[in-house]
Amino acid sequence: MSRRARERTPQGPSAVGRRFTVTCGSWAHGGHVVARIDAGEPDVGGTVVFVRHALPGEEVTVAITEGVVGDRFLRGDAVELHTRSTDRVEAPCPVAGPGLCGGCDLQHVRLEAQREAKAGIVLEQLRRLAGIDTDLVVEPVRPDEDGLRWRTRVGFHRARDGRLGMLAHRSHRVVPVEDCLVRAPDAVVSVRGEWEPPKTVIEQVGTYAFAADGAGFWQAHRDAPGVFVRTVLEMAEVRPGDHVVDLFSGVGLFSAPLADAVGETGAVLAVEGDEVAASLASSNLATWPWARVSPGAVADVLAIEVDHGSSYDVVVLDPPRVGAKRKVLEQVVALGPRTVVHVACDPASFARDAAILAEHGYALAELRAFDAYPMTHHVEVIAKFVDVPVEMP
Repeated sequence: MSRRARERTPQGPSAVGRRFTVTCGSWAHGGHVVARIDAGEPDVGGTVVFVRHALPGEEVTVAITEGVVGDRFLRGDAVELHTRSTDRVEAPCPVAGPGLCGGCDLQHVRLEAQREAKAGIVLEQLRRLAGIDTDLVVEPVRPDEDGLRWRTRVGFHRARDGRLGMLAHRSHRVVPVEDCLVRAPDAVVSVRGEWEPPKTVIEQVGTYAFAADGAGFWQAHRDAPGVFVRTVLEMAEVRPGDHVVDLFSGVGLFSAPLADAVGETGAVLAVEGDEVAASLASSNLATWPWARVSPGAVADVLAIEVDHGSSYDVVVLDPPRVGAKRKVLEQVVALGPRTVVHVACDPASFARDAAILAEHGYALAELRAFDAYPMTHHVEVIAKFVDVPVEMP
């Protein structure tokens, strides 16, 4: 039996390349500001457009880069500046800007203003998706920084003329890049399709040394692992003898210091779905026999733990960008922890996760955010949830 074809909404003519003068509104999640095309414009009047390389309050000419007539919204680049925000600066990188490298989308924004924008996005998502009102300051990972030379993993592409470069935004077009200004001097570098990173690299975080996959996940900012470990330990407040589960544990960045904190009378369960990372985590945690690694999908492993009536005092989770989602979070709640520490790299998915935890009686007790990706719209959030209601300061 053939599957019925999905009905598609008829598309109008492309709007790509059309230009409009707009006044930019507030920041939106994703590194752009929101504007609306004048109502008098033919076909697209009144349509929302998400504008890159602009700032709130600026009047710009936006060139549409994506969308067709009839879409709910369009995407575009600010290609001409008519009024200038006081938060605008000259981008330090010569290939940052409309139609150029898609890696850094906020190089035109004063560093302090970048952090203010990120704090606003996190708070807006929490209000809209979780009904949570609080205050937040996005903290620098490295003090007195200029927002450059922080990235520990850099992947290049080969342009048609043989030069190395980066992809343009939402494109497969390679923009030649002579020097990536956010690349750390000791970054692990790869070139897609020809120069692969080393299989295993050693990452030093304080007194801990972690074997990590050169092509796998590791925190992008060179100073982020140490800051995140300290913050997670402070929020978790684990005690000697505690039983802790570390979900989406990677190679054990949080599991090792958690194992130290609970001591040999406690226990740490690290759960990781990536086979390579789980294998490396087993090696990295060999010093602590009371820490064990359970490879496999987090939901599958937790199903076994919950079915056996297991309980844990603290749960730490560092899910991918899509968040932990309902099934995993309800399994976490079933374990009965007194504290859940959530590490998140996407404000929207974090807010959805926070709403689910709130449904089950876990209140947001502490919230911090870090500028772990300067010059980009990305931000890292670390939050503490407890099983008794508390009032945020």
